[in-house]
Amino acid sequence: MNKVILMGRLTKDPEVRYTNGGKTIGSFSIAVDRRFKSEGQPEADFFTCVTFGKQAEFVEKYLKKGTKILLGGQIQNNNYEKDGVKHYNTQIVVDEIEFAESKRSQSEEPSSKDDGFMAIPDDAGDELPFK
Repeated sequence: MNKVILMGRLTKDPEVRYTNGGKTIGSFSIAVDRRFKSEGQPEADFFTCVTFGKQAEFVEKYLKKGTKILLGGQIQNNNYEKDGVKHYNTQIVVDEIEFAESKRSQSEEPSSKDDGFMAIPDDAGDELPFK
């Protein structure tokens, strides 16, 4: 069985490209915090992810750098030889993506007061549709 589940944040905006046949391919990378951190060791691991079709279109439209997501997929080796040099690449082929936090918590300027009401300035006066 080849199944991986990761939760992390996008390290940059996703890149989407189209094949000559019109198929959509989306790629992005995520940083996944390590549960246990050792001195001198990285605090996160970085994974390259790829997705196709409607899911790639979703990635292009809704995900951006810093978005926290939960994804499921398979690990694939994408090894190849170019100019006599072997290149080794491992990537996550994504089957499922979900947001791991609300849109509000992603915003850059979180509100200190979250009661669902908009603050109305005291000098709004006659601009209000009710009194």
